[in-house]
Amino acid sequence: MAQVFVSIGSNIERENNIRSGVRAMNNYFGPCHLSSVFDSEAVGFDGDAFYNLVAWFDTDLDVAAVVTGLRDIEDAHQRRRDGPRFSSRTLDIDLLLYDALVLDGPDLRLPREEILHSAFVLAPLAELAPTLCHPCSGKAYADLWQRFDQASQPMTRLEDFRWSSAGAAGTSVS
Repeated sequence: MAQVFVSIGSNIERENNIRSGVRAMNNYFGPCHLSSVFDSEAVGFDGDAFYNLVAWFDTDLDVAAVVTGLRDIEDAHQRRRDGPRFSSRTLDIDLLLYDALVLDGPDLRLPREEILHSAFVLAPLAELAPTLCHPCSGKAYADLWQRFDQASQPMTRLEDFRWSSAGAAGTSVS
């Protein structure tokens, strides 16, 4: 079984799309563990703020099948791919980690670079897997987050975001 971590974000009907996307992931991959949801400004373009979180799940699927599944879920949520790279998203799901696999291909890089450069990825990852170590640096995500310039990318943990039947932060979704 591979341990897979993904980042999930939306800035279009963001609460609805995040909830629906998590349900779809649970249906496709099985029970997911979820970080808190964070509210953060758009990065790389002027646009509405995003809701972001990180999820992890275990799977017997290979990395290519996981990528295909994530793309299918995005497509089912009307994800547009014909616009600029940095633009608003109904649902954006990015593969962050597939076990400790390191890949540097034209279509897939693992671990995903945003882990070390984006607060909206690193903070929820550090919350969900604080002692897990980055496959290249060997440093625990909690330590990486503690050393991160958090003031450079402000965001807010949504303490009142309730999952109801879709699960709760740090727990499995069923």
